[in-house]
Amino acid sequence: MPVKILFIGDIIGKPGRQALSRELDRLVDRHRVDLVLVNGENASGGFGLTTETAKELFDLGVHGITSGNHIWDKKEQVALVLANPRIVRPANYPEGTTGRGGMILTTPGGIKVGVLNLEGRVYMKNLECPFRTADREIELLRQETPVIFVDFHAEATSEKSALGWYLDGRVSAVVGTHTHVQTADERILTRGTAYLSDAGMTGSFDSVIGIGKEEAIHKFLTQLPVKFEIPKKDIRINGVVVSVDEESGRALGIERIAVSC
Repeated sequence: MPVKILFIGDIIGKPGRQALSRELDRLVDRHRVDLVLVNGENASGGFGLTTETAKELFDLGVHGITSGNHIWDKKEQVALVLANPRIVRPANYPEGTTGRGGMILTTPGGIKVGVLNLEGRVYMKNLECPFRTADREIELLRQETPVIFVDFHAEATSEKSALGWYLDGRVSAVVGTHTHVQTADERILTRGTAYLSDAGMTGSFDSVIGIGKEEAIHKFLTQLPVKFEIPKKDIRINGVVVSVDEESGRALGIERIAVSC
């Protein structure tokens, strides 16, 4: 039997959380989803994640939360947030960094799903190599399950595509996050890995990738720091549903999700 994984792209602040509250149950029912994953690094005020926000997401029916470079933004909350075994940060941060980069979740039907979070290096931080980190982490996850979902939080499409091909046949899915713009290149690669360059975002599309238009434009014009606001109009949910064979871990299907709320 296939296991269906719903992955929701970067949730932006309260409007994104409210959209999930309204639509998640319908999405789960419509697509017969077994496991719900979200990228939550922007879920609290648009930057970072708090324990209260994480609890809100879990109470909605989310099973696991991935993240990225903004997971550190609520500095006073980081240790508490990443102590939760259902929340991961990119695995390729240096040894000794708070938190973990991978986790094993179990669906209500008893199927184990490995989740791996990685961060890109092109136009981003000079972290450890995500490719070599993936080699190590996948080896550990595969000891428990062949079903493995990878959230690759990266800027460059080329880096995301390269990792997809590098992991083809070793993981069930490689789905990108971080740009907040959903791409239209979903496919199953040659050896059975589902791939999408970016899942998109869940928040206001009356915005610049989820933040206020005026503030973003002002920053580009002046190059000065500004306080970003989170708009509340034209709220949409972006994400992807991946169907995976539970025995082999090979992807059987991939479908982009785009819902106006």
